[in-house]
Amino acid sequence: MDSLGATTNGISPNNTFEIEIPIHANNVEKDKISSVEKESNIDYSQRAQWLRAAMLGANDGLVTVASLMIGVGAIKQDISVMLLAGFAGLVAGACSMAIGEFVSVYTQYDIEVAQIKREREANNNNEEESSEREKLPNPFQAAVASALAFSVGAVMPLLAAAFIKDHRIRMSVVAAVVSLALLVFGGIGAMLGKTPMMKSCVRVLIGGWMAMAVTFGLTKLIGTTAL
Repeated sequence: MDSLGATTNGISPNNTFEIEIPIHANNVEKDKISSVEKESNIDYSQRAQWLRAAMLGANDGLVTVASLMIGVGAIKQDISVMLLAGFAGLVAGACSMAIGEFVSVYTQYDIEVAQIKREREANNNNEEESSEREKLPNPFQAAVASALAFSVGAVMPLLAAAFIKDHRIRMSVVAAVVSLALLVFGGIGAMLGKTPMMKSCVRVLIGGWMAMAVTFGLTKLIGTTAL
């Protein structure tokens, strides 16, 4: 008789099913949902500032130095002249990017500090000032990052041309290396910024080609007529 009161095969004596709900499974599902929600709520616009500075610096270094070297190579076949022009462009461009970024970010820093002071005086609240100052942009960090990014891009065409003696092959290799690097930079920017990959790569590549072509053509024209 005692066996009649026991549950057999998940069926109670009143012919009702007992359904066991795994608690741990529900927690796992909730964790998965919360992780997906956190990933979907990532604000990729927060990456815009540092991503813009890094990609802009690298692209500028790559295109500027490559265009300078190709422009000089249009009228001078000497490899030393071509490399010297590229190195000068690297140093000048890195310094220019660093100073420009420092001035720009420092101006933004001053504006935000003044805004914090106005809000503090209006609200009579001094507690949040220190935490708000920690979130402000760092001009020195931005300057160093911009100069390094420019140098990374600028060194690529220099390395591509450094060990090639034949002038035509050297020019072709520089153009090919720069084109490949432009595609890589465009792809990295699209991946980090979650933008269309193909559109970003094509836009960066065409822009670089146009800069090199214009520099080559104008330098060739002026060099052959004036020199």
